[in-house]
Amino acid sequence: MNINKLFLAIIFLAVSLSLSAYDAVGHRIVADIAYQNLSKKALTQLDKILGKHGLIYAATWPDEIKSDKSYAYSYQWHYQNLRDSMSSEELKQLLEHPKSEGDHLFYAIDTLTTRLKKDRNDVEALKFLIHFIGDLHQPMHLGRLDDLGGNKVVTKWFGKTINLHSLWDSYLIENHQMSYTEFSVYLQDKFEPQKAEIQKCSLLQSIEASYAVRNLIYGYDASDTSNYHYSYYFNPKIDEMLYRAGIQLANVLNAIYK
Repeated sequence: MNINKLFLAIIFLAVSLSLSAYDAVGHRIVADIAYQNLSKKALTQLDKILGKHGLIYAATWPDEIKSDKSYAYSYQWHYQNLRDSMSSEELKQLLEHPKSEGDHLFYAIDTLTTRLKKDRNDVEALKFLIHFIGDLHQPMHLGRLDDLGGNKVVTKWFGKTINLHSLWDSYLIENHQMSYTEFSVYLQDKFEPQKAEIQKCSLLQSIEASYAVRNLIYGYDASDTSNYHYSYYFNPKIDEMLYRAGIQLANVLNAIYK
């Protein structure tokens, strides 16, 4: 009996870790792309602050501390609930006045960037910012308030009942069957022709790109239950978002540590 309980506990733990690891893979992909695109000066300073490749290892920290109540104030920093059909000007206004709708993702990025400009050795602010630039490019982190960014939208993924948010957090990335390093190399090869153009994008343009994908997700025909079709349709979008996130993170850090 005890052996059976132990076996079930091990299985449960393994499943739990695998699910959280997929979220981690996404953030490490973003951080690895950023790391490969840091200026020499930024790379030297960030390796000194976080350790060699520490940028990548720190990318998951803001999710890991969710079990620590002393960081409860940061839980709502991971998302920015946006209304449908917002114009570019409305997004711009919200970005420029990030506290107007509460202390959420736009506010966090603005505040943390300001903290780091004042103190480049603010490790906590740095680790938060690394993570939140990634969150900004996960379209469901810009989702609707009424469904909590897709967390209340139930869907099926190859026979498994999940929610729309976790589909974009984990399952679409898992579907590639790559490690974060393999995925990073694949994306950098894929988007090399567009690299110069994407590097010129501002934070607002990144938000607009992520918001556009968010609208496509909500506009997808829910009656089409073919997961293969969903993957075919959205894989190019999640690839683009991960790559954009990595380049935007490099841009932000290069500007701070110039």
